[in-house]
Amino acid sequence: MIELKTADEVATMRESGRVVAKALAATREGAKVGTSLRELDQIAAAVISDAGAKPSFLHYHPSWAPSPYPGVICTSVNDAVVHGVPSDYRIADGDLVSIDCGAYVDGLHGDAAISFVVGSADPTDLDLIACTERALYAGIDAARAGAKLGDVSYAIGVVGREAGYGLMADHGGHGVGRAMHEEPYVPNEGKAGKGLRLREGLVLALEPMFIMGGRDQYWRDEDGWTLRTVGGTRAAHVEHTIAITGDGPVILTEL
Repeated sequence: MIELKTADEVATMRESGRVVAKALAATREGAKVGTSLRELDQIAAAVISDAGAKPSFLHYHPSWAPSPYPGVICTSVNDAVVHGVPSDYRIADGDLVSIDCGAYVDGLHGDAAISFVVGSADPTDLDLIACTERALYAGIDAARAGAKLGDVSYAIGVVGREAGYGLMADHGGHGVGRAMHEEPYVPNEGKAGKGLRLREGLVLALEPMFIMGGRDQYWRDEDGWTLRTVGGTRAAHVEHTIAITGDGPVILTEL
């Protein structure tokens, strides 16, 4: 069931979103050559705790996962697209790092992700990240009251496909609110003019995930969580939680 949010609920989700944005900014600042992924998780945990919020991801246990999620953030490096588990791996020069974070205040969640390169950046990695970010903002711009959900999916997908990147057909954005994942599912590719009509009060997490090399395939790591590209090509993942309002889409997960 799709639940529209009240103005007060959206305001609370803006608080959650700011906490997520602060945690992501702190982890990006802390991501240096030699920093472990577990240390980044500790940074995010401290920011969320200090803000009086709670982490959305910790102990989250969807039906397909072998065990509850063990971290506060997802830390996906290089060929890991999403759901990378924080570990003792230490970031190397040139690594492409994607951080996904969720937090909630008064039971209402915010969810966002960033991708960046640590140290010396390969221009192809920067192009991949920039394209994924362009797709995110194209999707946000399309998310207006009266538009269709397919307009959002189309706006995201066409940016990636025109650049020659692959994407995971069965992974995308979602509604968010009292639960971290709510209806509707938001594919990262679709047909304009099709699907659910967007209404004021709908809150969505849009999250394009693009894969270098144009292949859409992925595989699940032995940890049961991390999704990796076939062939070891690099991937980027960015995300914002947005609210549909009468004045257009409002990003809830920025500082």
